[in-house]
Amino acid sequence: MAGGAVPDRVPRLPRGVRLHDDRVRACRVLLGPERALMLDEVGAAILDEVDGMQSLSVISARLAARYLAPEAEIRADVEVFLTDLAERRLVEWSDA
Repeated sequence: MAGGAVPDRVPRLPRGVRLHDDRVRACRVLLGPERALMLDEVGAAILDEVDGMQSLSVISARLAARYLAPEAEIRADVEVFLTDLAERRLVEWSDA
């Protein structure tokens, strides 16, 4: 979606993109058509919350509560991360 993320938009993994546990490298990987993105713990935690139903605000609030971090700071980081993935066509945005 052009225009990036807004708090009431819902991120989802598009068709052909999925999370995978890479047992050889002991990490989570985001697999897309002809590409793989190795995730660190933060990226994996964010994408674990992306279910196609929860908005950016809900995802940020849940992560902030889990990690006892300021919600505004978490929301900014999550938005940047998901917007970057959207630009790579590894995440799509829909209306809540």
